[in-house]
Amino acid sequence: MPETHETVREEDWYGRRLEGTSYAGVAFVDVDMTELVDVGATFTDCVFRGVRFNTSTHTNAAFLQCTFSGTNFFDATFTGCKLVGSTFVRCSFSMLKVEGGDWSFVGFSDADLRTASITGARMREADLCGARADGAILRDVDLSGASLHKANLAGADLRGSDLTGLDPTVVDLRGALIRWEQAVQVATAWGLDVRAD
Repeated sequence: MPETHETVREEDWYGRRLEGTSYAGVAFVDVDMTELVDVGATFTDCVFRGVRFNTSTHTNAAFLQCTFSGTNFFDATFTGCKLVGSTFVRCSFSMLKVEGGDWSFVGFSDADLRTASITGARMREADLCGARADGAILRDVDLSGASLHKANLAGADLRGSDLTGLDPTVVDLRGALIRWEQAVQVATAWGLDVRAD
């Protein structure tokens, strides 16, 4: 967890608009950020504990090496955002929407992403071990190098996503939706010799 030097506690940021503001080493504790509109704000080495991001929107914002604990992201939308190196612990992601952006090295271990929609994002070397993403939308996502041990992707829409590092023996893929090119990719990674004839 990042070392913080300032604390914002139990403040009401409901509907607040952030434009290009920067925060570094700040702990946000039990802050209500419901319907917050965030355009280009940058949070570096910050901690969010018990924060409510419900129905908030974030565009071209950055949360770098941040820790989110017990945070609620109900119906929150992140468009073109960078969350490199951030970690999520006991957070709620109901109806979370992610469009594009860089989520590489994020920690989603044991996260419940079943109703999340993530499209066109980079999630290289993300930790999704034990994550529940059955029925989730993970389209055109770069999952190269991602840790997916014991992740549940049953029935998930994985069309267009990079599945080169996927081990079908440790991931539940029953009923997952993929394109034929991806099926070849997974089979090849599993050691099968795939031929056209």
